[in-house]
Amino acid sequence: MTTTTTSVAARSDQRARFHDVRAFTERLAQPLSAEDQTVQTMPDVSPTKWHRAHTTWFFETFVLSPHAEGYEVVDPAYGYLFNSYYEGVGPRHARPRRGHLTRPGVAEIAAYRRAVDEAMDAFMDGDVARDVAALVELGLNHEQQHQELLLMDIKHVLATNPLRPAYAPDDQATPRPAAPDDDWIGHPGGVVRTGHGGDAFHYDNEGPRHDELLAPFALRSTLVTAGDWLEFIEDGGYRQPALWMSDGWAAVQADEWEAPGYWTLGSDGWSIHTLCGPRAVDPAEPVVHASWYEADAFARWAGCRLPTEAEWEAVATSRGDDALGVDSWALHPRAGGEQWCGEVWQWTASAYTPYPGFQPAAGAVGEYNGKFMVNQQVLRGGACVTPSGHTRPTYRNFFYPASRWAFSGLRLAVDA
Repeated sequence: MTTTTTSVAARSDQRARFHDVRAFTERLAQPLSAEDQTVQTMPDVSPTKWHRAHTTWFFETFVLSPHAEGYEVVDPAYGYLFNSYYEGVGPRHARPRRGHLTRPGVAEIAAYRRAVDEAMDAFMDGDVARDVAALVELGLNHEQQHQELLLMDIKHVLATNPLRPAYAPDDQATPRPAAPDDDWIGHPGGVVRTGHGGDAFHYDNEGPRHDELLAPFALRSTLVTAGDWLEFIEDGGYRQPALWMSDGWAAVQADEWEAPGYWTLGSDGWSIHTLCGPRAVDPAEPVVHASWYEADAFARWAGCRLPTEAEWEAVATSRGDDALGVDSWALHPRAGGEQWCGEVWQWTASAYTPYPGFQPAAGAVGEYNGKFMVNQQVLRGGACVTPSGHTRPTYRNFFYPASRWAFSGLRLAVDA
C-alpha cells in the first residue's frame, strides 16, 4: 500500500459525495413498503432491501475491514447474505433465492447502513491512502450502478402485480422535449482511438485505450421509436423466423414474445407499464425494454444493422455526447427531473469481451467486470434511470441477449 494520502480538501469532497450517494439510495427506497422491498420476481431481479444491504457490505468488506483500525463487522452473517459474486471473499447466498429472506428486515438493514455510514464518516475524517480513496470511489460508483438496478428491479416487481401499482406518481415525470430531427450521422472510418484514456474515474473494462479500424458507416441520429416498433409488429416481425438469430427465435417461441417487455395489448391498443404506472404507448418515444435478439431482428427487418461499440463511441466522441443522446433529457432524478421513460441504453453488435491488453485488478475487486466477459452483448449511452456521470462515451454496459428488464433500446447503423 502506498503511504501517499489524499489532501484534506480531497477527503472533504469525497466525504460529501459519499453522503450524497448514500442518501440518494435511501431516497429511491423511500416510496416502497417493507413488502415491496422484499419481493424477487425472477432470478435477475434483486429485492430493494438487498441492494441497500449489498452496497453497504461493499464498503464494510473492501474499505473498513481491511483499512479501518479496530473495525468490527456489524454482523458476521451479513457477509454470506449480501456478497453478490465475489468468490475470493467467501461463500454467499444464492442469487435466485434473495427474495426468500424475510429477515433481516428493512429496519435492520437501515440500521446496518447507518452503522457503516458512521464508521466510514470517522474513517474518512483521518488520513486516507490514495489507493484506499480509489476503493471508496469505486464503491460510490458501484452504489450508483445499484441505484439504477434498484429502479429496474422494482419496475419488474410492480409490473408483475395484477394491480399494476406505480413506483412514482405521474406528476414527478418531466415533460418530454420535442423529438429531434431524424437524420444519419456519417463517419469516414479509418483508425480510431477507443477506450478511456484519462485520469477521471472509469471502470477497468473501459480500457486500455487502443486502436480500432472502421470501414465507412453511418448511424441514425435518433433512437428507434415505439412507432417504428409498432410497424415492425404489424408487419409480422415476431412471426418471421428469417429475421431472428436461432436462439432469439427460440426465445420468441418459448416466452411467447409479441412486443417489447412491459407492453400489453388491450381493447384500446398497446399500453406499457412504467415506473409511473401503466399508460398508452407513445409512438414518438424511444422503444424500451427490447432484448438484443429483438433489436437485432428489428435492424434486419429495417434493412440496417446494429452499430459496433467502436462505431458508436467514434461518433459520440467526434460529434459530442448529445449527438447520440448521452447525458441529456434529465437522465436521472439527481439531474433535476424524474423522467422515468425516455432515453435508453442502446444495444450494439459487439460481444462483451476484453480490450487488447486488459488486465483485471488484483484481489477480489478484480472480479468486478473481467469474469463476465463472455456470452453478453455491449450497450452504450445511458437511460432515464442512469446516474449522472455514468453516461460517458466509453462506458460499457452489458447484458445477456435475451434480457428485457433493463432500460434497453437501439439505434440503427448502415454501411456507407
